Amino acid sequence: MFFNVSLIFIYYDYFIRKVINMSKDIKEETFSNKNITIEEKTNKRTIKPKSNKNIILSIIIILLVLIIVILSVSFFKIIYPTLKVNLENTEKEKIELKYTETTSTNNSDNNGIYITDVSEVVENVMPSIVAITSKTLISSGRFGPNFFGEEKYSEGAGSGIIISKSDENLMILTNNHVVEGANELSVQFINEKSYDAKIVGTSERKDIAIISVSLNDLDSDTLNEIKIATLGDSNKLKVGNGIIAIGNALGYGQSVTTGVVSALNREVSIDNYTNKMIQLDAAINGGNSGGALLNSSGEIVGINSAKYSSSATSSNASVEGMGFAIPISDVNELITTLMNGENDEGVTLGIEGYIVNDSNYYNMPIGFYISKITSGSSADKSELEIGNIITKIDGNEVTSLSDLQNVLNELNKGDKVTLTISYVSGREYKEKDIIITLS
Repeated sequence: MFFNVSLIFIYYDYFIRKVINMSKDIKEETFSNKNITIEEKTNKRTIKPKSNKNIILSIIIILLVLIIVILSVSFFKIIYPTLKVNLENTEKEKIELKYTETTSTNNSDNNGIYITDVSEVVENVMPSIVAITSKTLISSGRFGPNFFGEEKYSEGAGSGIIISKSDENLMILTNNHVVEGANELSVQFINEKSYDAKIVGTSERKDIAIISVSLNDLDSDTLNEIKIATLGDSNKLKVGNGIIAIGNALGYGQSVTTGVVSALNREVSIDNYTNKMIQLDAAINGGNSGGALLNSSGEIVGINSAKYSSSATSSNASVEGMGFAIPISDVNELITTLMNGENDEGVTLGIEGYIVNDSNYYNMPIGFYISKITSGSSADKSELEIGNIITKIDGNEVTSLSDLQNVLNELNKGDKVTLTISYVSGREYKEKDIIITLS
């Protein structure tokens, strides 16, 4: 650009100098011929050089105008586009928006919390989840339900997990409180077809039950669409692990909620039984009971069982984000027992008695006083005697009946338990440990 401008000014200078030189020559010629006149004898006339000078000046002016026009046109053709581009570039730099580059994050390398798409896991597991409807005969008056020839039923909703099948039946795991006392049971599969079911085995202390549906009752379409769930290891769970809950919430059909493991081994008391459960913040509502708690791999790690409530029913709960599930690894052996048609009545010591507190008048140790031993029971086969006071069970102090029951609830037939007892020796109590094999 600057080369072109310089060239223009060189040409301009050249033409100016040329014009000046021509003007000097004309002046010299004019002055030299200044006194020359053409005389004629008749009608003498003097030809003045002024007319020639005017012509030459006119030509010079015209040339100057042309040069100026040419220079102006050249200037705008060469200089203006360049200036325009520079102006446009300057404006663009002022209004240009700069965006921060986003980089993808890897969950395995970052401890943050991410919203995760669980659709693939859910799609794979959903064929293993069922909706359970129970009908329980209720009284319609003081004379019973059949006083007017009618039978009235209360209807309940719950969930279940297909965990196995035999040659004849499909086995479904659920909560005991979902099917307890039911006169009729029906199961709805993923294709929304419903079939009658029956109870195979129950465990009140662990709040689990096995129900079955006859394979002969299922049509080919249902058999092709359902699948058996994969059980995981709940002992590998850690606080903060992501989880997925699936269940028949409020009887509206299968729904999915997600969250994290809030706590492990939470002691939860339901119907006089205390069990250690998984606490989670995923929404658990009425109808979710018996549903699946999944890990990120889609394995069953728990059975959704309860939620914390300030009301008697979960549907009226005022507390959110405190649901509980039974760890699947704690009940694996029990599930096998129930599938084989055996009810779980739990383990007992085979003793009767009462709690001795610190307000007694005989300076008796605090604990459970044994007043009766059942014949043939675990206690009867041990060193326990009437009058002994159980002060500890497996190292845990006994100050109430629940202290005994809570430890026994965690044990199975054949397990051994250590009882610390106080017995009378002369005028004082002495302590000793007794190991009992439970039956």
